[in-house]
Amino acid sequence: MEMTSIERMTNILKRKPVDRIGLNESFWGDTRKDWVEKGHLKKDEGLVTHFGFDLDRCWAFNMIADLDYVPEVVEETEETILTRNGNGALLRKHKKHDSTPEHVDFLVRDRGTWEEYAKPKLKTDRRRINFEAYRKVKKLSAEQNRFFMWSGVNVFEMMHPLCGHEHMLVGMALDPEWVSEMAETYSRITLELQEILFAEEGWPDGIWYYEDMGFKERPFFSLDMYREIIQPWHKRTIDFAHSHGLPVIMHSCGNVEKLLPGMLESGIDCLQVIEVKAGMDLLKIYRDYGDVLSLMGGIDVRVLYTNDRALIDRELEAKIPIVMGNYGYTLHSDHSIPKTVDYETYKYFIEKGLSLGTYK
Repeated sequence: MEMTSIERMTNILKRKPVDRIGLNESFWGDTRKDWVEKGHLKKDEGLVTHFGFDLDRCWAFNMIADLDYVPEVVEETEETILTRNGNGALLRKHKKHDSTPEHVDFLVRDRGTWEEYAKPKLKTDRRRINFEAYRKVKKLSAEQNRFFMWSGVNVFEMMHPLCGHEHMLVGMALDPEWVSEMAETYSRITLELQEILFAEEGWPDGIWYYEDMGFKERPFFSLDMYREIIQPWHKRTIDFAHSHGLPVIMHSCGNVEKLLPGMLESGIDCLQVIEVKAGMDLLKIYRDYGDVLSLMGGIDVRVLYTNDRALIDRELEAKIPIVMGNYGYTLHSDHSIPKTVDYETYKYFIEKGLSLGTYK
């Protein structure tokens, strides 16, 4: 019997029997724009509804330090724009395509600049919550029986936009109490904002945290540093979700395999996105953790870049029949889909993946 998306994702996150594997995806913004221009999507049609994904999520919080700061354009060229934001961060972004911004400079560099610039401004404030966006996505998800998740960043992904990876990682080594204080501040505000939002607009079906703790081949820090500085605040936020019966998916780009024992201790229910080009191996992660951890992703998006269906078949056939074994897998690429992937290619990818991932 075919399950609803809510039933399916609820079971997948508990590794209980389902009719098929789950389905979800992330896209670069210009991908949807390109597909609309080519007539594959209606102008006001969402990708989640169009492809029938099993979950949707709403990024409802603004965690910038200074809510009243008006971003300042410092430099602009034909291709890029350099802006200082309310974190005091100087970031350069491409104007013609989506990309991760270049980190140029930061006002917060150490304990002193944290206490002077950011700490006094980081308060629980209703203006940080996008009530309307949350209400809209939650309503649509309910109407379509789709699993609905509050989404946002956890402490690591809130700290590095404030002070940059370099200053933060040096701080973890030389002044761990400072970094832990920042993490405590962000975790406390997050939970206070969640309590306000959920009390007024209703609870989601689950929580999705973004937390990019790795780069190529390794994490940004050791498992011991994770346990000392980051884990207490991960555990605090995840315990809060679990106390209300909400499963937690944690997204992490890069290679975080060495952190997984600590992330499991923190209580995550599902790991996403399992980035192949960073050295993550979906089959190995499944063999080592598939009985205690649900998985989402791990399908090499570079294969989709080729638009070659034979290569897509090979990638899916090598992985899906194995990782579906414990009922805990959701189909997703290992990163966002760019516009170089043809619409027909992506549609074939999910049709093939779900065909392989349907339980007999």
